[in-house]
Amino acid sequence: MRFAVSVVLVLAVGLLLTVSGKTATSTGKQDDHEMSPLDWWETGVFYQIYPRSFKDSNGDGVGDLAGITEKLDHLAELGVDGVWLSPVFKSPMADFGYDIADFRDVDPIFGTMQDLDRMIAKAKTLGIKVILDFVPNHTSDEHEWFQKSLRNEGEFRDFYVWRNPTNNGVPNNWQSVFHTPAWTRPEGQTQYYLHQFDKKQPDLNYRNPRVKQEMEAMIRFWLDKGVDGFRIDAINHAYEDPQFRDEELIDPKGELMWENLDHKYTKDLPECYDLIYDWRDVFDQYKAQDGVTRLMMTEAYASLEQTMLWYGNANRKGAHMPFNFAMINRLSKDSRANDFKEVIDEWLHAMPAGAQANWVLGNHDRPRVASRYGRELASSLAVLEMTLPGIAVVYYGEEIGMEDNRAITFEETQDPQAVNTNPDVYQEFTRDPVRTPFQWDSSAYAGFTAASTTKTWLPVHANYREVNLALQKAAPESMFKLYQKLIQLRKEHTFQHGHYDSKVLLNNVFGYTRTLDDHQAYAVVVNLNDNDVNVNLKELHEDVETAKVVLTSLDAKMKEGDEVSEVFHVILGRYDAVVFEIASSASTVGASVLLMLVAAIIRSLF
Repeated sequence: MRFAVSVVLVLAVGLLLTVSGKTATSTGKQDDHEMSPLDWWETGVFYQIYPRSFKDSNGDGVGDLAGITEKLDHLAELGVDGVWLSPVFKSPMADFGYDIADFRDVDPIFGTMQDLDRMIAKAKTLGIKVILDFVPNHTSDEHEWFQKSLRNEGEFRDFYVWRNPTNNGVPNNWQSVFHTPAWTRPEGQTQYYLHQFDKKQPDLNYRNPRVKQEMEAMIRFWLDKGVDGFRIDAINHAYEDPQFRDEELIDPKGELMWENLDHKYTKDLPECYDLIYDWRDVFDQYKAQDGVTRLMMTEAYASLEQTMLWYGNANRKGAHMPFNFAMINRLSKDSRANDFKEVIDEWLHAMPAGAQANWVLGNHDRPRVASRYGRELASSLAVLEMTLPGIAVVYYGEEIGMEDNRAITFEETQDPQAVNTNPDVYQEFTRDPVRTPFQWDSSAYAGFTAASTTKTWLPVHANYREVNLALQKAAPESMFKLYQKLIQLRKEHTFQHGHYDSKVLLNNVFGYTRTLDDHQAYAVVVNLNDNDVNVNLKELHEDVETAKVVLTSLDAKMKEGDEVSEVFHVILGRYDAVVFEIASSASTVGASVLLMLVAAIIRSLF
């Protein structure tokens, strides 16, 4: 008798787990044993470090590689898969490393090649991949190639774009991103050279096969040293119109400046894509040798249609991850739920088959998310970003809610994009406020450098005593701890492999489900209002019967572990985001029926 009861109970528990483990929807997704294993990067979290501002190890007020190595444990504790370093190559720092004088050496301000090797080695022991920032459009004017080009030595004149003057002086009307003419004539020269950015950043001439050979050799140099990939900067500027035609003014009555030109001759030319496809072949040669993917990320501010081409075409592969800037460029604190749905769905629907999406809330060129959207909404957007399908990118400081330092004066400004303007308008162009030192603790200079340091390269934000990592690690709830939970949640099969279905709910709430057959289903809702709202979870899926709160944004009205039986009447607090585990009516009813059946069987045995 006892044996029979035991058998019945074991079978019942097994069936109960099977029924209760079903998702709220049938998605057509594969079962566990049929799922294609994900490559290391495909649903990864990548953390961008701006090296000057992460951690200063030697007291000179500038962050360095030894400081990054010292703080890698923070990234491991956060749970990221990879780290992307903004440029650390040798540079006169006219554009803080984006003007490279030697692609195969480290700038002394950051340390030595040995320091970089040690950093990479420690990262690997922590399971963190290392991505370097590659700036192929231009070099520094102090690069050996450009110095030889100035002297007209051998083949090097043609490494850069030189043009004769016209009747108006400069070769054409092209303007630089940094608000100067895109042409400079060096003293003693008759020709002008092209620079789409600062005049100390002369553009390379990719129509010269030797330039392509040299840059490919540079890629191989770093891949041979063990880096895991590159983020390729401003790649859509690499080629220009070979006829050097004037660009049209967008507003014919407006000022001749970069923002008022239609850049059909200086950006997004077809040859730019071909260059990336060629470099992808190089990356894949390395994978063919050892089976490990070297990751290619591309940066290009362009239309959706143009951006999709970075993935590749029908015949050739391109970047694994073309950066998705839609959440930066097209959404703001005034955006509504339908705006979020449109931006997210557009990318997912436009991607080629087999590609991975990526989501970016901020970077070193755009205002921080906590400043763009406000402190209250920042944590909700973190919930949003981390629960969408694909890759997530975290800009240093986002994980503690750092904000722009708009108190930096014109005299303190370092960014050439702003220095080239004037005190009245520099705030419109400066990127310095988003690049300030990381706020580690409440000590002097936020723990970024030694207390004895005279000053930091940019001023630390005045709020560092209230917003810093040490405080957040000690607090029971904080932005840092929320990011930890989100990164852990992303490892669930449903978030890695599951279906995504979004809806605009009543009352300006954005919601979506993440579902996968035979796995836990989830619903995510984001209240974009500054007031409480009522949400009906059945609008996301009609079969939802019960829900349980998995996690929430900071200071949310609902709390982790809350159970919801009235799913048609869920109150969300202002700007709250909530992730729910959801169960369908079929599984709830099925579990009840099964329990009743088991009880009847047991009664019949006695």
